[in-house]
Amino acid sequence: MCEVARHTMTDEGLSPTARNIPLPIQREIRQRCGFGCVVCGLPLYDYDHLLGWATVKRHVAEEITLLCGQHHREKGAGLLPAETVDAANQNPYNLRAGVSKSYDLHYSGDECEVALGGNTFSTKDGGYGTALLPISVDDTPLLEFVLGDGHLMLNLNLFDQYNNLVLQIQNNQLVQAISPWDIQLIGRNLVEREAERKILVDITFEPPGRIIINRGPFLRNGVEILIRPEKIVVANNRATFAGVQMRNWPAGVLIGPHQQSMSALVRMKDVPRYHHDGKLTEEWVSDVFNG
Repeated sequence: MCEVARHTMTDEGLSPTARNIPLPIQREIRQRCGFGCVVCGLPLYDYDHLLGWATVKRHVAEEITLLCGQHHREKGAGLLPAETVDAANQNPYNLRAGVSKSYDLHYSGDECEVALGGNTFSTKDGGYGTALLPISVDDTPLLEFVLGDGHLMLNLNLFDQYNNLVLQIQNNQLVQAISPWDIQLIGRNLVEREAERKILVDITFEPPGRIIINRGPFLRNGVEILIRPEKIVVANNRATFAGVQMRNWPAGVLIGPHQQSMSALVRMKDVPRYHHDGKLTEEWVSDVFNG
């Protein structure tokens, strides 16, 4: 009985809100489907009852799949055969590819702004080579805007603690690894988790020119940069930044060696790596989920 309840919910005698799929079942479906449409891999999707909600009126994880808006409409109109969806559900696109299908973010214009831990970094296109680099470690841009010739390109590299790339935005193209425990892209908000109580990143996209990093650790080569809504903390040496507003300044926090010389808010050439005191990180994790 308990095992069935973990995967199933029916709506007999319940209110119309019972059509809402319970969150644990949604998460199980996302994990099984590779966090994207099973047909094309797009990370924007609907939950589709394979047997039809009107017929079964129950939520069974194994009977629900993910379809992007286009393929969901095509299935409903009879243009996409149910047999094709069933086959894709058994072998989802993203699981075959190993990563999600790339998704184009609609950034454009000649101005950009990054809201990061109670700090803002912004700039305007000043000609060839204009860029905004809020965070970089060992010459690896973790978050960057590049402007030029009327184009605005967002780049982001998100690593886990083992230096595996789990989320990348390259020239406005979003690609996700399918290894995280959970990934949700709802509206403009993207949240990735390593575990139930462990956020990799919480991002709000505000095209055409703004991005907000709400929470999350930026990790690279043993450096931990912890983002909270009101501050940035470099866990390795406890350096804290809050309330900073930078305008038309090339770089924010640069840690480790960088080949290119550029003006920055702060440069930290040497910080403890890997073996620094992890107490601050533990406090941050506790603060995230209890604050």
